[in-house]
Amino acid sequence: MPDTQGFVTLTAGNTSLVLDCAIGQRPSILYWGSRLGQSDPELLKLMTTRQHAPGGADAEVGSSLLNETGSGIAGLSGFSAHRNGTAWASLFRVTEVRRPKPHRVEVICMDDTTKVRATHFIGFNPDSNLLTCQTQIENLGETDLAIDWCASASLPLDPRASRLFGFTGRWSGEFHLEEVAPFLGSYVRENKNGRTSHDNFPGLVVGTEETHEQAGPCFAFHLGWSGNNRVRVDRLSDGRAFVQMGEYFFPGEMSLAPGGTYRTPRLYAGFTSRGFSALSRKFHHHLKHTVMDGRIKNKPRPIHYNTWEAVYFDHDHDTLFKLAEKAAEVGAERYILDDGWFGSRRNDKAGLGDWWPSEDVYPEGLGPLVDHVTGLGMEFGLWFEPEMVNPDSELYRNHPDWVLRAEGVEQVPFRSQFVLDLTRPEVSDYLFDHMHKLLSAHDIGYVKWDMNRDVHHPGSRGRPAINQQTRALYALIERIRTAHPKLEIESCSSGGGRADYGILRRTDRIWTSDSNDALDRQRIQRGASHFFPLEIMGAHVGPETCHITGRRLTMEMRVATALFGHMGMELNLLEEPDENLEILKAGLALHKQHRALIHDGEFHRLDTPEHVNAIGVVAPDQSEALFSWCNLTGHRQTIPGRLYVPGLDLSKAYRTRIVWPNPVRSISRPSILEALDLGGDGAVLPGEALAHVGLQVPLLHPETCLIYHFDAV
Repeated sequence: MPDTQGFVTLTAGNTSLVLDCAIGQRPSILYWGSRLGQSDPELLKLMTTRQHAPGGADAEVGSSLLNETGSGIAGLSGFSAHRNGTAWASLFRVTEVRRPKPHRVEVICMDDTTKVRATHFIGFNPDSNLLTCQTQIENLGETDLAIDWCASASLPLDPRASRLFGFTGRWSGEFHLEEVAPFLGSYVRENKNGRTSHDNFPGLVVGTEETHEQAGPCFAFHLGWSGNNRVRVDRLSDGRAFVQMGEYFFPGEMSLAPGGTYRTPRLYAGFTSRGFSALSRKFHHHLKHTVMDGRIKNKPRPIHYNTWEAVYFDHDHDTLFKLAEKAAEVGAERYILDDGWFGSRRNDKAGLGDWWPSEDVYPEGLGPLVDHVTGLGMEFGLWFEPEMVNPDSELYRNHPDWVLRAEGVEQVPFRSQFVLDLTRPEVSDYLFDHMHKLLSAHDIGYVKWDMNRDVHHPGSRGRPAINQQTRALYALIERIRTAHPKLEIESCSSGGGRADYGILRRTDRIWTSDSNDALDRQRIQRGASHFFPLEIMGAHVGPETCHITGRRLTMEMRVATALFGHMGMELNLLEEPDENLEILKAGLALHKQHRALIHDGEFHRLDTPEHVNAIGVVAPDQSEALFSWCNLTGHRQTIPGRLYVPGLDLSKAYRTRIVWPNPVRSISRPSILEALDLGGDGAVLPGEALAHVGLQVPLLHPETCLIYHFDAV
């Protein structure tokens, strides 16, 4: 219950949230930020008193948890609904406040005029100190209620938060941060692609002018939902600003019958006063320990070998068997057979939906290859794209009515495939039965679950249905996982097109991007790291000449980039020179040596010039650290800068070495490499000096990546 003045204070770690939710009044967030231990909420309310401004309303229009239409507040309302054009001005007032747990509150509100109840579920995770918000809408009227928009919450921004970073990108170039200069008006990103998308990842990072990676107050927001979404920030002329995130609905998509309910996806929100990297660590911790189910928490992430860029659709018996042998030889621990193994799938224009091994390529089925791979000591994984169907397939010829469509509207051509309507039980049953049969018949421990097209006209039975389609997808994955409890699933969607906390409740890994270009990946993985930890980001060593960009990069550079992630390979090992294979083998061994540190350590991004990407991990007990310094391009100065190492124990000393590449070379000599023997036994350096004085970086060519290891002595 709230206190006698109607306030609720939630505190977790170094963060406090103060709600003003007196019975009969509109609920609002009074404060969210650094922990308050002695501040009376009533005094906070007085301290933030606002007043009438000439030319405006006679009384200040206060904000609420939804800024609903009836409030009259400027900017987008957080809730908009109507009954066939009437009962459209909702205004929610508190009827009850519940405290089911010390860190959670449920604020129940009612609008007697429109007959709508709104329940706000707000709480901190006491372990990660991350805030989660959801809103549930109930139709208590006697007619249908059409919901046009419902945010998970309308969260006020700290007035000092002037720097806004959104996420944009494209296929093979996901998770690009885009800083938006402060302005009055609305920042809006709407995603209607039917998946999280490559170009509109539902995340925001906000800081002050002085905030950087290692210090300063900052906030971040992420919508844990795999369907359509809207991300919005409104900066009002009165100085206030609000963040809203929620599902994007097509016209008429969300209609509640009398007694019906709708609950929004979870909005994850974080605050810290210690910089952007510390905020990312909160999200990483929450994802790993609260969102994901922990089935494989204690299992090291196996190094992958994926067949896609080695063979594409050319599935040849001898080649696949030899690739498995070579993969095991260099250090792979899991072998994934990618697209092309089923039905008539000799190219990307046929076969999707026919989930049985091609008799032309696999006359004895998948058994011989599975047995060969597992006999080499590797796990076996298999590619599926369950939600899709090619018109040229047995499935579509038998069931053309099983696809999503808008009546009377021509399908948008996209990769010669349509989207199956998972909201039909018979469709989900068909997919489950065929996948279950294969997974039961063979020792398959891993599924790469792909989704390679946008959903432009997601109609089912005449109505838009992305909400139902997304929930049906979740149900299908959960059904398969229940039937196969040890199965691991990767969320791939032409790369990072479906990467969010909603899908990761049900999967174990994301394929971060289809681009295996190491330079692209340096930026992509850095952007993704704002919300996703290294251990769930698939990162592969690709071919010397990238198949997407055409850029040629050294094996040393490709290995160094893939090492900081869930490492794997996606190249034709049978065509690689022996010298490159030896370098690759050494790189995989290095990853295994430091895998626990990379996947369990405290993650840091460093503030660097544009031509450098520097990241690292520090052991939770500060006993060791591993940092990467990558020259993406050349630099303006004659000599590069210094590496300042955060997170170390300042009272300890650390043996400092460069462990990749081997040997390490500077453009000119003598350099710091010789002065400190960094490529050999290294030097013991004080933690305080590494943090505050910094370590000079040797003069390097562009497209060169060094990996430093710091070991406490």
